[in-house]
Amino acid sequence: MSGPILFMAGERWRCFLAPSRSSLFRVLHNSCCRKKSTTPKKITPNVTFCDENAKEPENALDKLFSSEQQASILHVLNTASTKELEAFRLLRGRRSINIVKHRENFGPFQNLESLMNVPLLKYKSTVQVCNSILCPKTGGEKRKLPEKRFLRKLLKPDIERERLKAVNSIISIVFGTRRIAWAHVDRKLTVLDWQQSDRWSLMKGTSYSSSVYLEEISSIISKMPKADFYVLEKTGLSIQNSSLFPILLHFHIMEAMLYALLNKTFAQEGQHEVLSMNRNAVGKHFELMIGDSRTSGKELVKQFLFDSVLKANPRVFFPSDKIVHYKQMFLSTELQRVEELYDSLLQAVAFYELAVFDSEP
Repeated sequence: MSGPILFMAGERWRCFLAPSRSSLFRVLHNSCCRKKSTTPKKITPNVTFCDENAKEPENALDKLFSSEQQASILHVLNTASTKELEAFRLLRGRRSINIVKHRENFGPFQNLESLMNVPLLKYKSTVQVCNSILCPKTGGEKRKLPEKRFLRKLLKPDIERERLKAVNSIISIVFGTRRIAWAHVDRKLTVLDWQQSDRWSLMKGTSYSSSVYLEEISSIISKMPKADFYVLEKTGLSIQNSSLFPILLHFHIMEAMLYALLNKTFAQEGQHEVLSMNRNAVGKHFELMIGDSRTSGKELVKQFLFDSVLKANPRVFFPSDKIVHYKQMFLSTELQRVEELYDSLLQAVAFYELAVFDSEP
């Protein structure tokens, strides 16, 4: 089997495995164990889920739950506000907003099958949502410890779950050898700002002057607005040979100075504001991993841009007054493969979907 190949792409070091290596597929598992109670008993579906988009038999959802359970679920879906729906773990973020919008546009849900007409809800996720409504406490208790372990692997340093759930906006920052990019994204996954630095000179020459780093990074931070967290990409690059030492040194200097300057500039009441996010975890979330290597997120970001114009409820929102600018910025990078720009947006989306709205142990 061929080994990894390291090369420079878009001014970033990239490691790809030979095409013969099989891609990783994410396997999702969901279970809900509950104690006996006076609440209606849930009928556990005896189904193995392989493809969330696969078509199910007509009225399959209605057959999984008793009439009392269906009535309880529909009552919640038809009367709860967006904030009340977000109390259920699987309805945080875009799903709760989409449910309320669908209800306003088409009227109350008449049956559980109609829930699958809501964007981001397919057969499997709809079953999970129904179970979450029926047993919110049991599901939360069962996932408490695994969720903490997952968050420890995803983010450093450890942050209280309550602070993550209360996030309103973040700045996602990704830097390479000659470029730095950042995206300002709110909890509705609206892209408030998205920029990259084109005057990156830190890797030119062989000297590593602290004053040069300080000047460059301070200039970039001065353009950033206030946010709840500043999330830095944590690279998985390790030293394989001595030729990589300058690259690794650059990354460590960048990370240290960003931590110091961002915390000094934006920290309030001594609370930590800067986090590092696992790069490979973001890649797995978007199915960009091939073996242990991550592929480009360029096409995925391109799809986000088009969906923001073509779909009523896109996964990522680009404000109408900025969408043209962002498209032009993206198109100007297509020949250069500016991975930092793409990755800064993907990291922001993954942060919300994994750490704020949900997490997967």
